[in-house]
Amino acid sequence: MKLCILDNDFLDPAVEPTYVGYGAMFERLLRQAGAEGTFDIFNTVKGEYPASFEPFDAVLLTGSKADAFSQEPWVLTLKDKVQTLLQAKKKLIGVCFGHQLIALCLGAKVGRAPQGWGAGRMSYQWLAPELPQATGREDVALLASHQDQVFELPSGTRLLATSDFCPVAAYGIDGQLFCVQPHPEFVEEYSAFLLNKRRGMFGEEKYQAFTQSLARGHDGLAVARMMVAFINGQ
Repeated sequence: MKLCILDNDFLDPAVEPTYVGYGAMFERLLRQAGAEGTFDIFNTVKGEYPASFEPFDAVLLTGSKADAFSQEPWVLTLKDKVQTLLQAKKKLIGVCFGHQLIALCLGAKVGRAPQGWGAGRMSYQWLAPELPQATGREDVALLASHQDQVFELPSGTRLLATSDFCPVAAYGIDGQLFCVQPHPEFVEEYSAFLLNKRRGMFGEEKYQAFTQSLARGHDGLAVARMMVAFINGQ
């Protein structure tokens, strides 16, 4: 496996020594899920990209504190790159911001969710139990952190996961796209850090509910195994 990870953010300096970056968090998770091979990480905020995407089996787009619909120059550059990759039918994985940006490039609407922030451990109905490594599952729980959502299923894609709070929680195209709104790469301690940063904004009741939800565990490793199978063309 040769994977290109486009890391679309910088971590808070307080946790950067521990987690390094979203790209590093994904490499740790995917290797834990059985991935072997080369992981090349590029920070798009700094304008880093490979000279060519051709050598890579797949390209993974991480989350970001930025909006997918932002007009920031680096986001517009990334959007152009993603549109080119889609036209070339390059295998893509998108998570949170990446999930939203790919949906935008496919013509779907993305914006601030009227229901507010999705945070902590959230549960979804899994609609693709037959996918390799899905092991017949009909639900999935993952750690979330987002105030934006994809409002409609992108044209030509299949809905993979849904919930009342986040109707388009995951979508894909067989052999080409695997996109999820929540974060398989998050661990409980990192989610707790993000929740604490936004404690005042959430209010104490929501903060406590989000924080307490972390104790119930999540299925990040299970979803990572599906991603590895997707990259390997299984």
